[in-house]
Amino acid sequence: MAASSPVPAALLAVCALLLAVSLHSAGAQQQLSSSYYDDSCPNVYGTVRRVVQQARAADPRILASLIRLQFHDCFVNGCDGSLLLDDSPTINSEKNALPNTNSARGFPVLDDIKDALENACPGIVSCADIVVLAAEVSVDLAGGPSWKVTLGRRDATTASFDGANNLPAPTEDLDVHRQKFAAVGLEDADFVALQGAHTIGRAQCRFIQDRLDNFSGTGQPDPTLDGAFLNALRRSCPASAGTGNTRLNNLDPASPDAFDNSYYANIVRNRGLLRSDQVMLSAPAGAAAATAPIVRRFAGSQEEFFRSFARAMVKMGNIAPLTGSMGEVRRNCRVVNRS
Repeated sequence: MAASSPVPAALLAVCALLLAVSLHSAGAQQQLSSSYYDDSCPNVYGTVRRVVQQARAADPRILASLIRLQFHDCFVNGCDGSLLLDDSPTINSEKNALPNTNSARGFPVLDDIKDALENACPGIVSCADIVVLAAEVSVDLAGGPSWKVTLGRRDATTASFDGANNLPAPTEDLDVHRQKFAAVGLEDADFVALQGAHTIGRAQCRFIQDRLDNFSGTGQPDPTLDGAFLNALRRSCPASAGTGNTRLNNLDPASPDAFDNSYYANIVRNRGLLRSDQVMLSAPAGAAAATAPIVRRFAGSQEEFFRSFARAMVKMGNIAPLTGSMGEVRRNCRVVNRS
């Protein structure tokens, strides 16, 4: 019976994927460099920062959206800019996948960055590098840590709609999240730190509605939700609005636009907005034994959170990038170059 169980096979598949990603990433890291564009496009960072600053002036939410795009790009076949490709006769865009449709945003800002860089240094800076640069700039502008972004990624010529549909979801259990992060070479400390990106931004009611009214089909709210917080969320997301309610709620009500560690303090108080936030502390049956101490540590030390977050973003940015002669440098981030 044990020999025929699907569990060992699943674990072997995850281990095989992790090994492949680790080997690919290790080789690619040797080719990525923070000085990659120093000669070919020396003002790349300043250009990205200028465009993001302009976008922020028009839309304060944009910083969180741009950070999120790095997650959604790098978790699908590595950091290759595939998320930015639109539909075509040969491409089923990742933007159409459930985790992205009517949710992922910020693509026009990346278009503006690309246009500015094409004017300054045509055909040099990849869209994949623009994604990770825009994420770092956004964290810094929101008051978070900064880090040296390694560069030299190339752009994919294909997309993976199915891969995008398997992104970590806000309604999934802790073990599923840990497995998905481990499959791309990210450890528990990386997972908890990267979840801290939720210290800024908003989430739609549809992603939390089940926690308020029918958690896990029980007909009751999520028992881990603080009572006062539950009542506030019910006012914002009434059951009568249905599961399609797109009204926005602050991921971190205490400081919704400031990159700080209050997100973790919220979780300690059972005020994590998304299920995937709160389960890091409150998952049943000891599932949170590996993550709860990290949550408490970050809640108590913003410096440690910042240091861990920067390190994890660098690791995530190194997930299986295309380098050397692989892929291409797209002239338009939305379409593959014509041969």
